[in-house]
Amino acid sequence: MDGKTQLGDFLQTRRSQLRPADIGVPTYGERRRVPGLRREELALLAGVSTSYYTRLEQGQSLSASPEVLDAIAGALRLDDSERRYLHDVARVDRRRTRGRRPAPERVPEATRQFLDVLGDAPAIVLGRRTDVLAWNRTGHALFAGHLDFDAPDLPARRPNMARLVFLDGHVRDLYADWPSKARAVVGNLRVVAAQHPEDASLHALLGELSAKSTEFASMWADHRVKACTGADYEMRHPLVGPLTVIQQSMTSGQGPVVVVATTEAGSPSRAALALLAQATGDGAAQADARPLPAPNSVAPDPRR
Repeated sequence: MDGKTQLGDFLQTRRSQLRPADIGVPTYGERRRVPGLRREELALLAGVSTSYYTRLEQGQSLSASPEVLDAIAGALRLDDSERRYLHDVARVDRRRTRGRRPAPERVPEATRQFLDVLGDAPAIVLGRRTDVLAWNRTGHALFAGHLDFDAPDLPARRPNMARLVFLDGHVRDLYADWPSKARAVVGNLRVVAAQHPEDASLHALLGELSAKSTEFASMWADHRVKACTGADYEMRHPLVGPLTVIQQSMTSGQGPVVVVATTEAGSPSRAALALLAQATGDGAAQADARPLPAPNSVAPDPRR
């Protein structure tokens, strides 16, 4: 999808979602043939001509200045994430980029050290396409314990959280309010797609999800934009039962994102996470403590 289509679709969708009553536009009881604001009403609010705004929405112009885009964002009542998205999609065609497969994402050593010092706090490291680049033991157990712990180290088997949320029944069942989690994933992918329009692997992922999940396709068409920072989720874990976690995303602005799950002190959710960490730690400790066979020795027959 090129910048003209993205910009036009975004403007049209958000205009249709803004009701006249929301911003004090009088309708005098008339019947309206279109949902939301009319183009001329939006243009008036933004301080631009109707013909100019119409060209923008129809993809006939990508020459809008930052000031005009800010005025349109204000008229549409966009939040900060949506405003940045509007600027990003308006610049897509100006960049004259060609789709290419970027270099594989890697976890910086400093990020791995951060993951280590988090201890039992569940944490995962996500690339910009939500590929799982690394996780600690508790993060693996909380978010995707049914998968191989070493999968993130193998690019061909590396899990992708967006794919898991929409296409994996185990992960879907983890969230009591799955639609809320799903919308957050889609909103964040829209931000990334506008920032990296040249990423062919990202567009392949979006195409796969649209083809395999009607729910993803519907949410994507809604043009909701939301950068992932932090949110509360009620989870139903198969090992420790229900718990409420705050999933917080931390990044330095470049490179992968570290998602950490925390719980309220003294809460049943904190106790559930402690139980999960204990079970995970015990299992890992037992595996690490298992004696290795001596060189050139033959392992004992377990049937004896």
